[in-house]
Amino acid sequence: MNDQRFIIEMGMGNDQYGQDYTKAAARAIEDAIRHSAIPMFEVTGLTHEQMRVQVTIGVQHPDRVDCAALAGKLPRGRAKVTAVFGGLDVINPDTGKTLVIASAAVEAFLPRQPG
Repeated sequence: MNDQRFIIEMGMGNDQYGQDYTKAAARAIEDAIRHSAIPMFEVTGLTHEQMRVQVTIGVQHPDRVDCAALAGKLPRGRAKVTAVFGGLDVINPDTGKTLVIASAAVEAFLPRQPG
């Protein structure tokens, strides 16, 4: 690929009660992109479809993350979500329930521009 990364945002999300790794991942992605704005599309003439978005989610059980569902919720670009081992599981000693904590790295790439 001949593209260049121009944004990387990090976020954290959790699911305190449902032990839902996809929900925690979705919240981590939202946290990462919540404060981002990309005004360059308006001034460069590039389209959002030219942007490739790579999301890496870290959780203790990557196989429990619905990566396709998360990719479908991203608002711009051609998205791919990958889950890897990371994040945290914290056990509540009183209930035995697991608090799921996910981390996210959201990267955006565009074709290299001349100059």
